[in-house]
Amino acid sequence: MPTISALYIYPVKSCGAIPLDTVQLTPHGLLPWDRHWMVVDPTGRFVSQREYAVMARIRPQLTARELILTAPVAETPLVIPLDPTGARERKAVSVWSDSLDALDEGDEAARWFSAAIGTPVRLVRFADDVTRLASKKWTLDVDAPTHFADGFPILVTNEASLDDLNARLTSKGATAIPMTRFRPNIVLSGLDAFEEDFIDTLSLGDITLRMAKPCARCPITTIDQTSGERDPHWPHEPLDTMAGWRANSRVDGGLTFGQNAIVVSGSGGELRVGAQADFELAF
Repeated sequence: MPTISALYIYPVKSCGAIPLDTVQLTPHGLLPWDRHWMVVDPTGRFVSQREYAVMARIRPQLTARELILTAPVAETPLVIPLDPTGARERKAVSVWSDSLDALDEGDEAARWFSAAIGTPVRLVRFADDVTRLASKKWTLDVDAPTHFADGFPILVTNEASLDDLNARLTSKGATAIPMTRFRPNIVLSGLDAFEEDFIDTLSLGDITLRMAKPCARCPITTIDQTSGERDPHWPHEPLDTMAGWRANSRVDGGLTFGQNAIVVSGSGGELRVGAQADFELAF
């Protein structure tokens, strides 16, 4: 029986993670504040570690009232109120092929992030009156809202799959990698390697998640999430190793690890580390 072994949220898209013991489930993902903020370039397009690996070193903390961000080059933290007062300018932004309005966090935040990343950018937050839906091609025509995630509200990974991948890496002399490279929300133990590829639904009490789409991995997986750098000896790992057996025709040959999931039922419920789940296979 699978067990939740770790939970992560990422308040600012493509910046650091916060590990948690419990999270609340919402239709659009995990509370508190998972991918509620995003960094955009002057045209409003999102930026990520794909272009600016240093974003991995921007670390978030949450208090009851504030998001606090630190970065190696910043002398002082950036403090963002969770419940903003006053008007926020609306800004047209884009996440891949999705275009939507977001709320600009102002010039101070823009200056801080521009200095931290080394290029002109602005910080925006998801607007409460905006709805962004995951692709209905994959959700079986279900409305599955998400915020600034790449495409789906939740990413699920499996410890045994990482063990399998690391065995392949170390057998060729490369360094084993931690699960943080894959930036999951929910990590499961107690499954066989890559058994998550065949799961249809995952149930924890009243909560049901559907595995909607295999997650095709990008070069962010090659970036150490602590140092913000690539291994100089193995700069293309783990993708080079994954190319040997993880190409998936369902996502046009992308190299997959983990499953994008949507919320079927149980919004408002709680997920916790140590909770056991039932699952149904997609056969």
